[in-house]
Amino acid sequence: MQTLNVGAGQTDKDYKAAEEQRRTDLRADSQSDANFFFLAAGLAALGTGLLPVRLNVFVSIGAIDLLSVYGRTLGHLYPLAVYGAAAMWVVVALGLGFAARSGRRWAFLAGVVLYGADMLALIAMFSLWAFGVHAFFVLKWFQGQKALKDLNDPGVATF
Repeated sequence: MQTLNVGAGQTDKDYKAAEEQRRTDLRADSQSDANFFFLAAGLAALGTGLLPVRLNVFVSIGAIDLLSVYGRTLGHLYPLAVYGAAAMWVVVALGLGFAARSGRRWAFLAGVVLYGADMLALIAMFSLWAFGVHAFFVLKWFQGQKALKDLNDPGVATF
């Protein structure tokens, strides 16, 4: 007959050590997933022209692409509007990265919502490669917020 009791045969000391190791692993996973905000900010700067090299074939921001297409009526304010929006996008991604690294679950959720909404703009602009990059970031940030949720919920055991 098999025992279905989780942790059967473990001493209290072993159980506490395993629980502490689980919490350490969840914290490390969360920190690792938060680093993707900084990668996203760098790629956004690369894809929007904020850096001397522009690589918008592989990485782009849907909201900036929409502004580029439909913002021409702004006249002489057009370049300022595009670069201002791109800079704001990068600053928001960096801010969310710092908040996520400090263990704020809302930062991960804000990143998921922000990039999820931008994915709709990328669909409208037929930018499928950038859509895939956004989907990767959304997945990593979802995993990061899940790790923080499990870390803060003492009743969850993920062995």
